[in-house]
Amino acid sequence: MAPDAATDAGIFARSFEDCVVEIGVASGRVVGVSFPSEVPDDAASDHALLDRVEAYLRGTEDHFDDVQVALTVPTAQRPVLEAVRNVPYGETISVGRLARLAGLDPENDGDVEAVETALRENPAPLFVPDHRVEAPGATPERVARLFRAVES
Repeated sequence: MAPDAATDAGIFARSFEDCVVEIGVASGRVVGVSFPSEVPDDAASDHALLDRVEAYLRGTEDHFDDVQVALTVPTAQRPVLEAVRNVPYGETISVGRLARLAGLDPENDGDVEAVETALRENPAPLFVPDHRVEAPGATPERVARLFRAVES
């Protein structure tokens, strides 16, 4: 996604039928995604990414792999979250499989814990699709179920 001069920074949110999606953007990169109960008063609603989210929720296949995400996370979490971005649309994988994709040992409790921590602390759910992993992530479970249903 190429940055748009009018919308390359700020907080943007929109209410959809089943959820509210809020995105934080800085210098054209997504820095955060959340799912508040209502649209914040200070959030703008006009952003190309929210248009894509709307199409996605209506069933248009979108991998969001071209979305630039600023992963401001501890170094150990980066390979996990980058591996999550490679999980194909419509697929769900185990924590063990994700650990292997991230170059970690799924038999090592510390590595499994690192994967689970990275998922829970994911700053940009949907664009880093933790809903595609069979473990609790940053996406609230009700929203993760919605995303999985959209992708099925």
